Amino acid sequence: MKRGLPRLTEPMVRENGILRTATWNEALDRATQGFEIARAQGPNAFGIFSCSKASNEVNYAAQKLARQVMGTNNIDSCNRT
Repeated sequence: MKRGLPRLTEPMVRENGILRTATWNEALDRATQGFEIARAQGPNAFGIFSCSKASNEVNYAAQKLARQVMGTNNIDSCNRT
């Protein structure tokens, strides 16, 4: 059996620096607020770091999100390491 950190089974949000359990609606609302803040500050306020170990499909979706939704070319990955 593989040992390590336990997996998350419910959404969590950070409040005053401490993680706490939240509902899915609250967690998604918080994520949406983060995107709204980045969009309000302009496309260069947003960036995505992707992983070379992820599938091509996941990396493609990440770059599409950055370019088409957020309007930025700030995309990087660990492919160079």
